[in-house]
Amino acid sequence: MVEAYLSLGSNMGERAYHLREALSLLDQIEGINVTKVSSIYETAPIGYTDQDPFLNLCAKVETSLAPHDLLHRCLDVERRLHRVREIRWGPRTCDIDIILYGDEQIDDNELTVPHPRMRERAFVIIPLQEIAPRAVEPVLHQAIGEIQAPDDEVEVYREG
Repeated sequence: MVEAYLSLGSNMGERAYHLREALSLLDQIEGINVTKVSSIYETAPIGYTDQDPFLNLCAKVETSLAPHDLLHRCLDVERRLHRVREIRWGPRTCDIDIILYGDEQIDDNELTVPHPRMRERAFVIIPLQEIAPRAVEPVLHQAIGEIQAPDDEVEVYREG
């Protein structure tokens, strides 16, 4: 089993529900076991900013799936939650990114791990630091807890 870390986000409809449902669907897949989940954080959109705020979290999974198989299962979960890709960085019911996959470095047409923009996104670094401060980012060999999070405004989300 390999420890992998995923970032999940949603800014359409019942955002918190979409995140919880994605985690449940992932955990039901053979070869994926969700073992730790961060708090939910609310953040402003980046890139394409004419959209609603996002809810984001990070999850630790133990998986027997190869990296590309894990990616395909994540994409399947996005589709099951009616993800539509029309605008780059646009609104979505659910987005699931592989942030880390063990200590592997992958860079091909389909998958880049570690996620190439993880250090630029507080909505990834802050929840990842919450659940995996001692995990090591394999390119710079730096503990996640030592990475300086960007100054983006990130707030813990409180339902209701």
